[in-house]
Amino acid sequence: MRLFIAIQLSDNTKKALVNLMHELKKQGVEGNYVPAQNLHMTLAFIGEYDDPAKIKEVISRVPVPEFRLSLSDMGNFGNILWAGVKGNQKLKAYVKDLRSALDVEGIPYDRDKFVPHITLIRKYTAKRSHKVSMPKAEMMVKKASLMKSEQKNGKAVYKEV
Repeated sequence: MRLFIAIQLSDNTKKALVNLMHELKKQGVEGNYVPAQNLHMTLAFIGEYDDPAKIKEVISRVPVPEFRLSLSDMGNFGNILWAGVKGNQKLKAYVKDLRSALDVEGIPYDRDKFVPHITLIRKYTAKRSHKVSMPKAEMMVKKASLMKSEQKNGKAVYKEV
């Protein structure tokens, strides 16, 4: 089972990001746009792992401090275009604690440095520079979710475990 721990976005935040992606598309930005229902913020990518109950137990042991998540800017990692969020110490501290708890339990995860972002487009290419402004959107985060990624009709579908 392909698993990751994520913050699921509010409908309002998803809507703002979908509007942003429509604007990018209109300006000729090409790539594999993330479907609205798959928009999320990954906290720890686990990958193939067959004991979701063990991960859920870790999530329940590390409480999420309630915090506000606000969109801030856009950036990219190579050919991945993403929306960033405003600097958030509670989020960074939570991810550090969560990853430490995964370490204690021997649960493997991708060890890349945590850069809070929401992937918008994979295999992103822009024929010219684009001018879009990040929409104002914010939400209260109260929980983290264990998610699984499945292939359905050749497309990734993310579901909460």
